Amino acid sequence: MDDKNLMQNILLLEKGVCDLYMHGSIESSTQNVHQAFKTALNDSLNIQDTIYTKMSAKGWYQTEQAEQTKIDNLKQKFSTQSAQ
Repeated sequence: MDDKNLMQNILLLEKGVCDLYMHGSIESSTQNVHQAFKTALNDSLNIQDTIYTKMSAKGWYQTEQAEQTKIDNLKQKFSTQSAQ
């Protein structure tokens, strides 16, 4: 397994951890538990961002710029739906 695959796996795992912490926060029954999950989620999101930044710097995680017309079409679609 090369470095790129290892980082992809770590990023995928970290995204899964974020998902679990988010659901834990949503479903928590007390303020203390909610705060613990919220703090853990924030920490995990920071880790995820660090991993993404390192992968992006190496060219391992490239994103595309969305075309402005596609953005405008989606804005129009959702503004129309929310008005109904």
